[in-house]
Amino acid sequence: MTGVRRRPSVSSVGPQAAPTLASLEHARLRQARTLRSLRILGLALVVLIEVTGFLTNPRPGLSGDRLVILAGLVGIAVGPLGLRYPPGRARSAPVVFVGLLVSASVALVWLQPKGPGFLGVFLAVVAAALFFPVRVGAAVVVVAFVAQAVVGAFAGGRSVASVASEELGALAFYVVALLARRLREGQEQAESLLVELEQSREAEARAAALAERQRLAREMHDVLAHSLSGLALQLESARLLAEQSQARPDLTDAVKQAHRLAKAGLEEARRAIGLLRDEELPGPERLPALAGSFERDTGTPCTLEVSGPERALRSEARLTLYRVAQEALTNVRKHATPARVELHLAYEAAGTRLSVEDFGANGRAVLSEGGEGFGLTGMRERAELLGGQLTATATASGFRVEFWVPA
Repeated sequence: MTGVRRRPSVSSVGPQAAPTLASLEHARLRQARTLRSLRILGLALVVLIEVTGFLTNPRPGLSGDRLVILAGLVGIAVGPLGLRYPPGRARSAPVVFVGLLVSASVALVWLQPKGPGFLGVFLAVVAAALFFPVRVGAAVVVVAFVAQAVVGAFAGGRSVASVASEELGALAFYVVALLARRLREGQEQAESLLVELEQSREAEARAAALAERQRLAREMHDVLAHSLSGLALQLESARLLAEQSQARPDLTDAVKQAHRLAKAGLEEARRAIGLLRDEELPGPERLPALAGSFERDTGTPCTLEVSGPERALRSEARLTLYRVAQEALTNVRKHATPARVELHLAYEAAGTRLSVEDFGANGRAVLSEGGEGFGLTGMRERAELLGGQLTATATASGFRVEFWVPA
């Protein structure tokens, strides 16, 4: 009642916690039924007090004791309404309205000894049990019992047995309400513990996944990155030897190209290691460098055009967009000899669109559908996981890969 607690759902907990969650659901239903029964009983008591109070002599009126009786009946009707105030907004409301219930009940018992005014104490003790701290509620109950006993003893026409039965009835109502409160508090505590348990399990799973990723990162660094680094050094030595021995130009160029590819592979390996270590994911901001690297390695002009107001993308969408551009340029490098390559990144209202298109020399198509391989299939799968789509089609002068992801 003092804050908002996230209730766990079946979909948010693991299979081991599902039976516990089912038990909590059953307990919550029992609690709801108990509280609903108490509300219905309280409403019935209010109606009984009001109807019987207007029919019992002396009846309510607009002067003297009759006016006090009328005020008491109004207090009995209004008192329970104050208990519905949000506790955080009006913390004193329950105290005021419980006091109103006790005062109205005592007044009705005094002025209508044969009436149902004593039932107002029943409502007061239920409210004290549900809304007050245990000690405060117990103190309110004691005050209400003493006031009811004193007034009942001095009011005319009331026997000791009737007063005692009324006290026992109020005590029974208090015990039932106190049990309902204990049930509610136990339910809230169990839900809180279950949430904490699931959070600790999620933290353990994240820690285990991070440890495994760190292990893979170390393996990649020690094996793949080390091998590529050695390969790059060997190719650099081969290039220098080729130049010193005045080898054929095509051989020298081939060694240079192999050296550039080895360096690019080393950079990609380091980037993959960074991803495993939760470093920053590549995204659209790296497209200019990617286009520049392609142009430098292949000697083919490669341009990037960006349109629309730039906006932040989800981490998965950022990475997929970069990988699509990277894979498309790799396919061009492998399967085509274009005159130029154009990248276009468009921030549209409904999503983000990236197109990579190569243009063949003299208007010839340089890459057909036959060039589509596993890389494009993987890109399509990445796009579908994000709710987007990827198309790869031949054009009049080349080939175009287009990726779209919703905003």
